Amino acid sequence: MSSDNPLKASALRTIEIELSAVEGLLARIDDEFEKACQLILNCHGRVVVIGMGKSGHIGKKIASTLASTGTPAIYVHPAEASHGDIGMITDHDCVLALSNSGTTEEVLSLLPIFKRKGIPLVSLTGNSNSELAQSANFNLNAQVNEEACPLGLAPTSSTTAALVLGDALAMALLEARGFTRDDFAISHPGGNLGRRLLVKVRDLMHSGEAIPQVSADTKLASALLEMSEKGFGLTTVTDGDKNLVGVFTDGDLRRAIDSGKDIQQINITEAMSADFKFINANSLAAEAARIMQESNVYVLIVRDDNGEIEGILKMHDLLQANVV
Repeated sequence: MSSDNPLKASALRTIEIELSAVEGLLARIDDEFEKACQLILNCHGRVVVIGMGKSGHIGKKIASTLASTGTPAIYVHPAEASHGDIGMITDHDCVLALSNSGTTEEVLSLLPIFKRKGIPLVSLTGNSNSELAQSANFNLNAQVNEEACPLGLAPTSSTTAALVLGDALAMALLEARGFTRDDFAISHPGGNLGRRLLVKVRDLMHSGEAIPQVSADTKLASALLEMSEKGFGLTTVTDGDKNLVGVFTDGDLRRAIDSGKDIQQINITEAMSADFKFINANSLAAEAARIMQESNVYVLIVRDDNGEIEGILKMHDLLQANVV
């Protein structure tokens, strides 16, 4: 891939080098990676992530990702750890230490303390022969052939590889723990993400007397009164056992008039739609939004597993709850 523009050419070269660095990780997801995962899974405390400089920034992100996907984790600055913050690390924790060179002095200075306290250590380095990697119980190999920086100085490919390897670790642990969407929602209660994952249809639907409902033997003209009174632009139609058999909407009314039917005389069953969109009350509100958008409808019927109606949900309800 090339470009005549030097700015574009530099950007493309950077991306190509970093893509190559990430692809190189595929061959390094080996037995050592699996053993590191098992060590963390068997840890009764937290994963304490440490790293200096750019590795520290990557470490913070990895700690955050771990914590939000079912693996308790914190980031501790290694320099601060040497001045008292080591007390944040307990005997029940394990440590994930990041250093591309594997020779970062602030990180290495903590190794004797980890050894003395019996704290397991996983390293994430670009040098498997380094002191850090050799001191660790297991090493995650994030070696890259070159940095994307044309000077070969600024951490670029190496930090990208470390970040991707950290994500791979977090996702492997997530799946091993059986972490679910509900678990994720509990970790993200704030903002739109929390609302989309926590709010159920049951929380927003209209129920009880608010549901427009007529029996199958109701005259269409009478059904219109129910529609007008409840204000949903439709009414549900149920049989003698209160099972939902159809829905009559404003659109069905227009089609009945266009076809020349006498709306004063016919029963609702002669004009209703037996094919309609519905959802379960325990479904996520976000799923209701998806169905509405894909089907181009603005109201959903909420019914239980036995076919009985439980409620009505409008797009307006989802908008008010900031689900969409």
